Amino acid sequence: MKKLLAAFLAASAIALGGTSMADARELRIAPAAPPPHPANGVMYTNFAKYLPEESDGRLTATMLGPEVVNLGQMKDALQSQIAEVGNLLPLYFPADLPMMSVTGQLSLTGTNSQAMGAALTEFVVNCTPCQEEMKSLNFVFLGSGASDVYEFLTTKPIHNADDLKGLRLRSGGAPWARFAEHFGATPVQMSVFDQFEAMNSGTIDGTMASIADMLSFRLVEVAKYVTYAPLGLYFSTSNFTVSKATWDELSTEDRAAMVRAANRANADFTNRWGSTMPGEAEAASREAGVEFIEADPEFVEEIEQFIQDDIETAGTYSQEQFGIEDAPDQIQQFLALVEKWTAIAEEENNDPVAMSKRVYDEVWSKVDYATYGQ
Repeated sequence: MKKLLAAFLAASAIALGGTSMADARELRIAPAAPPPHPANGVMYTNFAKYLPEESDGRLTATMLGPEVVNLGQMKDALQSQIAEVGNLLPLYFPADLPMMSVTGQLSLTGTNSQAMGAALTEFVVNCTPCQEEMKSLNFVFLGSGASDVYEFLTTKPIHNADDLKGLRLRSGGAPWARFAEHFGATPVQMSVFDQFEAMNSGTIDGTMASIADMLSFRLVEVAKYVTYAPLGLYFSTSNFTVSKATWDELSTEDRAAMVRAANRANADFTNRWGSTMPGEAEAASREAGVEFIEADPEFVEEIEQFIQDDIETAGTYSQEQFGIEDAPDQIQQFLALVEKWTAIAEEENNDPVAMSKRVYDEVWSKVDYATYGQ
């Protein structure tokens, strides 16, 4: 790990966001996603642009590609400071981040991308156990974002519950695994980077994922069907996770500047992943001959009933798996925030600039950056 860091530092010379200030602090940032994915092409690219804007040139960034730090390596990369700011997914590390993973158990309930990202941001900033978990790993949380509603992207057609039986489907976490098992499918846990080859080889029959993955991970080349069904969305994210060693080196003013840059980029990311990219992915898929299916109404009703029943299961799961006794209460607190932010997102027409401002006003403007993360 030390050799990798030394080699990277020796090779890195170009800062994204450009500044001529000799004393600018250049941060190593890691989106853990390929360039087509909105985490790289929008979230971290925009973050690198916003950093010097918000800090008057004092902060800049160099981006590490997924070949240097991928999602599964992110915890170690941040702790070793190969990356100083990284895209951390709590569902990848539930044993280390059990309280933060509680909200991830509710992934199937999500319907509005901007609302879910904002709700999780407010929840984690004000959740003492979540903050303690981050501190125990020497991390600092700077906000969340969300995908569009997940669909079935498969090599076999899915119209109803019977079509799911016996299929092997990649699952992005425990909620989708419970869903698959309930309907007779076999959930397969694998890296998002491995799903292309697994579908191509027939190891799995598909994935439950954002249609944006058709472009982000080239699934348009292997998937034959997209079935529209309400499978929740991915919002269990810590988009900008800062190494505490780096955070401690920054002035209060620069911490606030980093938060402002991250907050803007979070909303941009969610707009890209949850709004603009799905349409582009659908168009590219149709051009490639992918067949689009609307799930049978009866199947949709069964899914919606499962989701409602699973809210209670999520609390029980969190109690049994992670020992979080007040998980049901935490879940209800989070769902109240979802209701609050859904109303705000609808009021703002999901506009990313407006949502960024609302999240800053409601959450980040109330934070004391001298003590946050300490």
